[in-house]
Amino acid sequence: MGYRVVVVGATGNVGREMLTILSEREFPIDEIAAVASSRSQGTEIEFGETGKMLKCKNIEHFDFTGWDIALFAAGSGPTEIYAPKAAAAGCVVIDNSSLYRMDPDVPLIVPEVNPDAIDGYTKKNIIANPNCSTAQMVVALKPLHDVAKIKRVVVATYQSVSGAGKAGMDELFEQSRAIFVGDQVEPRKFTKQIAFNVIPHIDVFLEDGSTKEEWKMVAETKKILDPKVKVHATCVRVPVFVGHSESLNIEFEEELGWEQAQDILREAPGVMLVDKREDEGYVTPVECVGDYATFVSRVRDDPTVDNGLALWCVSDNLRKGAALNAVQIAELLGRRHLKKG
Repeated sequence: MGYRVVVVGATGNVGREMLTILSEREFPIDEIAAVASSRSQGTEIEFGETGKMLKCKNIEHFDFTGWDIALFAAGSGPTEIYAPKAAAAGCVVIDNSSLYRMDPDVPLIVPEVNPDAIDGYTKKNIIANPNCSTAQMVVALKPLHDVAKIKRVVVATYQSVSGAGKAGMDELFEQSRAIFVGDQVEPRKFTKQIAFNVIPHIDVFLEDGSTKEEWKMVAETKKILDPKVKVHATCVRVPVFVGHSESLNIEFEEELGWEQAQDILREAPGVMLVDKREDEGYVTPVECVGDYATFVSRVRDDPTVDNGLALWCVSDNLRKGAALNAVQIAELLGRRHLKKG
């Protein structure tokens, strides 16, 4: 027996990726529904490579009663309205927005990192999916933290435009084309030109000078990994279509050399170590697209602090950073709580 699954926001980048990954991983499904706003009602979407076409239903009229799991990729606005309705109808919500991440009654889950926390989902019948940049970082940090206890992390991110949705991807394409033919470039989605440029600004600015994206990485890492870990983040948008990259400097309580760290990461769940000290001996965002793994490269000692380590981390933000992690949560939920058959 399988589950009755709803994908909310099915016409967006992440929603479409959720459908693809459900199909790829052969998630046990008896019935699946694609749900979106009234504007997308009737739009047909392919369910992975099954050849099955799903006709989008209007969320305003959708009844979640009798459905087992709802994967939400609709943004905080619609989620605030419809997630509680789905949860109250007995359908477990796995939400990709930021709305519930810091709610103490909602578990924030990365299955490779804190699977036991999912047991708290019954308080609201909602589970939160972390921010894309946080998800890949904690997958890389967790196995190292288990061995040597992390004190502090300084991270600089290089985040692709797909993190800003289709509008972000369209803007990079249109600006690049405009520059090549000599047309004027006008930012719309981003605050400055993104083509052939980098922008040290993602989400809104906060009073302390950080951005909300940077705050998310700090707060979410503490909730998922360990509240004692100190995190400082600088989040940068770069002209890459898909794939987030991160440069991490990690300070541990105990000594952990780069060779031991490589051995640990080589065996860690969700991590793919590609670290040869030679040309092409590392992974870039172009190479991670379509893959499930969080890739780690450039592992080396950081001599500027006691027990310091530096590394490079790359992942497909539409997958591990969003859709894949949500499906993995659904798989974990099924194994632990919603057993069928």
